[in-house]
Amino acid sequence: MRALILCLMMLAAFPALAVQPNEMLSDPVLEARAREISRDLRCPVCQGEAIDDSNAPISRDLRLLVRERLVAGDSDEAVMDYIVARYGEFVLFKPRANGSGLILWLAGPAMLMIGGAAAFALTRRKPRVEADLSEDEKARLAELMQE
Repeated sequence: MRALILCLMMLAAFPALAVQPNEMLSDPVLEARAREISRDLRCPVCQGEAIDDSNAPISRDLRLLVRERLVAGDSDEAVMDYIVARYGEFVLFKPRANGSGLILWLAGPAMLMIGGAAAFALTRRKPRVEADLSEDEKARLAELMQE
């Protein structure tokens, strides 16, 4: 009985896809392409979910639009370009490495290199040479070292 309850709890933890049966294409190849494209598109409302996982009305519209473009004969890249042209690059989970997106791709490695160079410079810095000790200080130091 415990095993059954545990299995049911684990099944409940898996996310349910929001894709409705009436949205699916009859051609399994086109449907697989649509799912692949949808995995890379962010819901504009939920922001952390792919459009296949979101129940937001805008996600349903995007899912239908992707399938409509595929049925029209567009390539996967043409579908993504069409969606980006209408909704902006925000809908992409992976921003493109051109234009303003190039800043996002280069900022992380640049900051890592700057931080590494700063850390290296700080650890390699030689300690400052202090002024020579006075005679009294030398005597006191010798006295402390002998104790």
